[in-house]
Amino acid sequence: MAEAHQAVAFQFTVTPEGINLQLSHQALTEIYLSGVRSWKKRVIRLKNSVITGVYPASPSSWLFVVIAILATMYTRSDPSMGLIAKIQEHLPVSQSMSTQCQAVLSAVLFSTMLWLLLIFTMRLCLKQLLSYHRWMFEQHGKMSNTTKVWVALVRIFSGRKPLLYSYQGSLPNLPVPSIKDTVKRYLESVRPLMDDTQYGRMTKLATEFESSLGNRLQWYLKLKALWAANYVSDWWEEYVYLRGRSPIMVNSNYYGMDFLYVTPTPIQAARAGNSIHAFFLYRRKLNKEEIKPGRIPGTFIPLCAAQCERIFNTTRIPGEETDTVQHWQDSDYIVVYHRGRYFRLRVYQAGRLLSPREIEFQIQRILDDPTPPSRGEAKLGALTAGDRIPWAKARAKYFNSGVNKRSLDCIERAAFFVTLDDDDEQGMMGDDPAASLDRYAKSLLHGKCYDRWFDKSFSVVYYKNGKNGINGEHSWADAPVVAHLWEYTLATDCFQLGYNAEGHCKGEVDSSLPLPQKLNWEIPPECEEQISQSLAVAQVLADNVDFHVFPFQDFGKGKVKKCHVSPDAFIQMALQLAYYRERRTFCLTYEASMTRLFREGRTETVRSCTNESSAFVRALEGGEAPDVCRRLFRAASEKHQLLYRMAMTGAGIDRHLFCLYVVSKYLGVESPFLKEVLSEPWRLSTSQTPIQQVELFDMVNYPEYISCGGGFGPVADDGYGVAYCILGDNLINFHISCKHSCPDTDAHKFGARIRKALHDLIQLLSPDQKEPNKMEESQPDVKKDQ
Repeated sequence: MAEAHQAVAFQFTVTPEGINLQLSHQALTEIYLSGVRSWKKRVIRLKNSVITGVYPASPSSWLFVVIAILATMYTRSDPSMGLIAKIQEHLPVSQSMSTQCQAVLSAVLFSTMLWLLLIFTMRLCLKQLLSYHRWMFEQHGKMSNTTKVWVALVRIFSGRKPLLYSYQGSLPNLPVPSIKDTVKRYLESVRPLMDDTQYGRMTKLATEFESSLGNRLQWYLKLKALWAANYVSDWWEEYVYLRGRSPIMVNSNYYGMDFLYVTPTPIQAARAGNSIHAFFLYRRKLNKEEIKPGRIPGTFIPLCAAQCERIFNTTRIPGEETDTVQHWQDSDYIVVYHRGRYFRLRVYQAGRLLSPREIEFQIQRILDDPTPPSRGEAKLGALTAGDRIPWAKARAKYFNSGVNKRSLDCIERAAFFVTLDDDDEQGMMGDDPAASLDRYAKSLLHGKCYDRWFDKSFSVVYYKNGKNGINGEHSWADAPVVAHLWEYTLATDCFQLGYNAEGHCKGEVDSSLPLPQKLNWEIPPECEEQISQSLAVAQVLADNVDFHVFPFQDFGKGKVKKCHVSPDAFIQMALQLAYYRERRTFCLTYEASMTRLFREGRTETVRSCTNESSAFVRALEGGEAPDVCRRLFRAASEKHQLLYRMAMTGAGIDRHLFCLYVVSKYLGVESPFLKEVLSEPWRLSTSQTPIQQVELFDMVNYPEYISCGGGFGPVADDGYGVAYCILGDNLINFHISCKHSCPDTDAHKFGARIRKALHDLIQLLSPDQKEPNKMEESQPDVKKDQ
């Protein structure tokens, strides 16, 4: 096999004169450079571990402390209060070491211990300071004296120039709410969804749980919180994601779109060249921890960066009972799928990262390769799109040895997965741009069900017309982590790397680059049958998804803020109004909130359907006076903001109840209350995907260079999934999903109701302002993709 010959560094033949070695200098050079690169990374990791380990101090501060202690000794004062002398007494006696040297060594040891104690104290103080969250609940623009003092202390103890993981040791642990508070807030959240009889029954179940089993389960949970860094995250990853046996495609994954109005180049290989290069630039910054720690927008409060560790070189491995997430330290290649073939593409040559132009050259080689796929190879990816148990069994039976294992290992260890779409053009284009965006969303979410590797941490898709997009697997991290990577890639692609006049990547090509290596497979007929079955399952699931994506351009957060309302609360109230107008009832509503203020934090649920929001919707639909509706709206939006802040600060409902349920299962006890709570369907699942790196995009001078955001599939069979992205002051992008199989849901009709609700709310809050009737009035003056 050709790839086997490329893998060996030397050949030998046995002759009568002896053994004749034929060394391959190129292969040995590659081995040497690979080793050098590996050792450089080890040194960088070691250096960063030291810097992060002593943060918020710096390694150089040790020298300052040592010099200060030695200086005091020469002034005949003893800051150690006799400890230096005690250390000197217990030093091993050496004939070659003078008394003065022993004194200096004792002082250095004391200085080191003092330095470590100061670091521990500073870190403990910073952890206590970061546990203070009252600032989030204060009125905007009115800061209390306590918060002012807190701000000053946080700045003092935060140190300078933090690395990506510098704050990890100082972040507080997620607190465990009390049973009483959680049950009380839960009952309040379901009141608008139940009649008096249902609510009375649920209250009785909750009271019984609180007074009996709840306290026992809470004791175990508090014990875990004392021992583990986060009492939720590991169970959340395992039981919500990895133990799910249904397909992860549509049910769990999510996607991100390219720029909305422009395509930087129409050349598929060129777009891949620039963005793949940008991905590896990001990975280089990630490995060196040069990415700035995430912070709450507009503040200096750090967020947990633990999820960043598994962005690259990570794959979800199927198992019969539970999947696992496997992460490798490094990988110098990607795997590319095109027309049914899989290729291994190395992005490093002679120890350096290939230039964008060289990556384009290699991608074009794959596009021009006429080799047909081997038997069973073309739709092999369908195994990752179907049910997990058949995939786990097929992996163990057909991919545990030989050429299949080598090729599968290559895919799973790759930095990430790339699909070169061979027959689709996507984006906002043609005579029906709305329908084209809907097709674009479905393509990114599930594609053809076999042309993605859904187990990879993320996959990137490049279309024939130069458009691209990203698909993320959900178990290892949440969407904001992938969104941060995607923002960097889009900005670097267009604003730093750029293209020449012909649309190709800039730079020169080393023509001696080895050809991308085609992966080989030996797929038996029984495995082909399993591939077909998995594809059939996935195809039914994909065909059932109804998507509607639309940019709302009539107004944006700029106009909403003039009404002194949170844009997020405004949109959530619009969603409640739209849903009520469609169903004439309310539903359990999920809005994702982060808990990354805490170590290893992930998400919490904001239950956006409240007593206040339902009262407002009923008043508006019942024809109440505008003043009454405005008062009720403000009460509802303030309640929503309160719930969002409580979720962020560890006082949410759902993760606590989820963990109590897990403990009950471990103990083998049944709780009617927890069982009913965990079985309630989220018929309206929502999420905001904000731009995190605003500084990378110039929305004033280049308003066309904005992403369309991303979306996900519906959570409930009879519900909606709604993702929205607030961009600048005049644009909100919506991604709506539901299922064709439910006669009560229609993504396009629901989108129309959202538009109507947004207009009705802004008219209610600003009745004297005249609204634009045409979308074109606020639309950026740019040329759309054709």
